[in-house]
Amino acid sequence: MSDISTSVAAGQRASFGRRLVAYIVDSILIGILYGILLAALGRGPAYGLTLIGGLAYFAYFEGSASGQTPGKRLLGIRVYDFGAGGGGIGFGRGVIRYIGRLLSGIPCALGYLWMLWDKEKQTWHDKLASTVVVPVSQYPVENWPG
Repeated sequence: MSDISTSVAAGQRASFGRRLVAYIVDSILIGILYGILLAALGRGPAYGLTLIGGLAYFAYFEGSASGQTPGKRLLGIRVYDFGAGGGGIGFGRGVIRYIGRLLSGIPCALGYLWMLWDKEKQTWHDKLASTVVVPVSQYPVENWPG
């Protein structure tokens, strides 16, 4: 293992509370998009476009070098590569993480709660994309969104 992956494996993780509040902030922003589209286009198209918009939002921000959505930035946390390279995860893994996020919510949000007893504090979508969420104080961001 490289020094980076060892330090990621041994490093701090973002708390459940910080992750939850960051997700609420991001959900409010996506909800505003849904409200605008709902008023303009109706329920069906608004839902579909918001799903695509959410995918683009999370894949872009979490896939950037900073690994931060606006909510994560506000809470001082970021998505980080749990693999050998460390750092940002890229757009493709951001898409995987978003799809995993949808799966995490299906069985009574069990995939989100998983981090409460997982030794690496990973949710199901973290595991699918091989990511962890870490505090910026331990893993600084150079530029946002990166």
